[in-house]
Amino acid sequence: MNYNNFTLKNGIRIIHKFTTSEVAHCGFIINTGSRDENLTESGITHFIEHAIFKGTNKRKSYHILNRIDNVGGEINAYTTKENTSIYASFTKNHFERALELLADIVFNSTYPETELEKEKEVIIDEINSYQDSPYEQIYDDFEDQIFKNHPLGMNILGTEKSVKTINRDKILAFIRDNYLTNEIVFSIVGNIDFKRIQKLCEKHLNDIPEKSKSLKRKKFANYQSEQISLEKDVYQTHFILGNLAYDAHHKNKNGFILLNNILGGPAMNSRLNMGIREKYGYTYNIESAYTIFSDTGLFYIYLGTDQKHIAKCLKLVKRELKLLRDKKISTSQLHKAKQQLIGQITLSEENNCNVMLGMGKSLLLYNKVEELKETYERINAITESELQNIANEIFDEKQLSSLIFTAKN
Repeated sequence: MNYNNFTLKNGIRIIHKFTTSEVAHCGFIINTGSRDENLTESGITHFIEHAIFKGTNKRKSYHILNRIDNVGGEINAYTTKENTSIYASFTKNHFERALELLADIVFNSTYPETELEKEKEVIIDEINSYQDSPYEQIYDDFEDQIFKNHPLGMNILGTEKSVKTINRDKILAFIRDNYLTNEIVFSIVGNIDFKRIQKLCEKHLNDIPEKSKSLKRKKFANYQSEQISLEKDVYQTHFILGNLAYDAHHKNKNGFILLNNILGGPAMNSRLNMGIREKYGYTYNIESAYTIFSDTGLFYIYLGTDQKHIAKCLKLVKRELKLLRDKKISTSQLHKAKQQLIGQITLSEENNCNVMLGMGKSLLLYNKVEELKETYERINAITESELQNIANEIFDEKQLSSLIFTAKN
């Protein structure tokens, strides 16, 4: 077992992986994201992620930023649909400094109104920058199209209108209702003695009041495929095609991770890249992705191309999907695909910061962290028939939705 873990009396879970590196990483992963907002709160989770650095009961923003920077470390945060992560990287001898600082900003931030007003402008600029990039905007618009009238479809950043309505009272109320100690994990990767971790976590986290309740999220239902074409101020044509996919607990999840990797994963030898970019040169950027949520999933293919090539590109994409539906991949192809995915996972373990964040998310989702050996066994157990059955379900043409941005005439 490579992991040590324990639970504080207030319900906060602690997990640690030992490494021999001089660099350590730690962070709070909170099981609250943009899908936990209602329409009047759109963007508030992301706003909190920004505002959390603006002052605590004992620190001003300047002191927060310098506390880790002064010892050569880094502090950061980000928001997803289901999680908020606040974390730091530092040399191992500064673990207590990082822990104390992160605990202070997560649990004692004061959210001063003057700082909130300034941050609104920063976030509105961030929203506008995404809207200036069709490559970014099409993903957000497609999620809204798929998860219509559901919190999963709401933009993580919110809208300019919703951001302007956020104030300190709204932030404190949202934190009170959603930041639950039984839904928080403090994750550490580093060359730090576990007994010391226990002692320091009890020192800095034990007095945080317990707030525990069952997390209730509205499950998405009633998906209907839809084809949308929009004229935009773009030079390239941007296209996205996708469908609902499996949730984090589904038996087909690992099979679809493998299938998506074969189709359009990060490797240059994916079918979409080889069959469209390399063979014909029709596109610079083509990929497929599988986003996993706790109770559903999303699959999509994205490509950008010149308008004159779009019809050919779509025909080739649909041909690749049909091949995976109609024909089992060979035993040798399956073996190579498994080795590729296992290799990618193994290489990703070299990034200890990502390992730290992944451990926290895994504990929130599954109440455990799977050993690499178990992961490899799951991948190696996938069969050709399973992949074909998955392809026929997720790549069903009748269930696919699409969104296209074309240049204005």
